Amino acid sequence: MSLEVGQMAPDFEAKNEKGELVKLSDYRGKKVVLYFYPKDATPGCTAQSCNLRDNYDALLKAGYVVLGVSSDGEKSHQKFIEKQALPFSLIADTDLKVHEAYGTWGEKSMYGRKYMGTIRTTFVIDEQGKIAEVIDKVDTQNHTAQILK
Repeated sequence: MSLEVGQMAPDFEAKNEKGELVKLSDYRGKKVVLYFYPKDATPGCTAQSCNLRDNYDALLKAGYVVLGVSSDGEKSHQKFIEKQALPFSLIADTDLKVHEAYGTWGEKSMYGRKYMGTIRTTFVIDEQGKIAEVIDKVDTQNHTAQILK
């Protein structure tokens, strides 16, 4: 299932790095950057997360809340946040329910080998909970610029 601009963003309930329950509907009235990334502490994911960290003030000024989502667990997220000094929460989607709701879990291929994994995608969600933008060609080095364009 692929989500499109104008559709309501699927609500979800999942735990963050602190084990706290996070619901997308808790952010109604705010703009949300919901970014799906494959794995904590890998080069591309670190570059993407650090780009959002380095430009976090600009995102806040523009009214955004930032939430990262991967299939890694809470402890992995805690270490990643601490090591990279990330100022936003990461969702531990170990059961892949959030990925499936957003269509970001699928077949990938590397060096001719096919496997299932996270399809790096960012959803920009407006104050009413509708998808305002889908970024599926993520530039990990300049991701904030893609969001704020």
